[in-house]
Amino acid sequence: MLFKDQVSAGEKLAEALKEYQNKGAVVLAIPRGGVATGHGLARVLNLPLDVIVTRKIGAPDNPELAIGAVGETKGSLWLNKKLASQLGVSEDYIKSETRIQKLEIKRRERVYRKGREPLDLKNKTVILVDDGIATGATMIAAIREIRNMGTDKVVVATPVAPPETVEELKKEADEVICLQTPRLFFAVGQWYENFKQYSDEEVIELIKNVPDRK
Repeated sequence: MLFKDQVSAGEKLAEALKEYQNKGAVVLAIPRGGVATGHGLARVLNLPLDVIVTRKIGAPDNPELAIGAVGETKGSLWLNKKLASQLGVSEDYIKSETRIQKLEIKRRERVYRKGREPLDLKNKTVILVDDGIATGATMIAAIREIRNMGTDKVVVATPVAPPETVEELKKEADEVICLQTPRLFFAVGQWYENFKQYSDEEVIELIKNVPDRK
């Protein structure tokens, strides 16, 4: 099954998460496409929406190959130790890239929030959304990031992900909702009729056009 677009995929996800409607949960989405999915979900469930920014740590000679991912806070780092070892990636490289990506995270959060304070996650149920998950690297870093903020429960919600990634996410999150788990998974975009590339300005508008922040 193909999803029409990222927003409608979020609306379909909401059907599987009806128990959280109007229950004081918080939706956090991974930019950029994940914010469109989070937008569709948050509007249906009448929940506030915010971003959670994590960044991939790419391999030294292939930045598109994720050897890990990181969030802003200490303890959010996730590293594929086996892959890093196979590629001979040094600890100094990982530390340097982690610092660089944390600076970029702070910059992006400032851009997306436009001076607004982040949502209070303490003792809250957080529904963590992306428009699709391939390796799970940035999602795992996001889970660890929000654990550091005192959240009560972490629910990962995504329209599509390969089964092995879903199993890895279950080790980190309290609950994982995934509508499709195809074994032949090449790219997130292949599961959409219209897979839009969102701009920063569109992400900002999507965040604003949801229920009041609480």
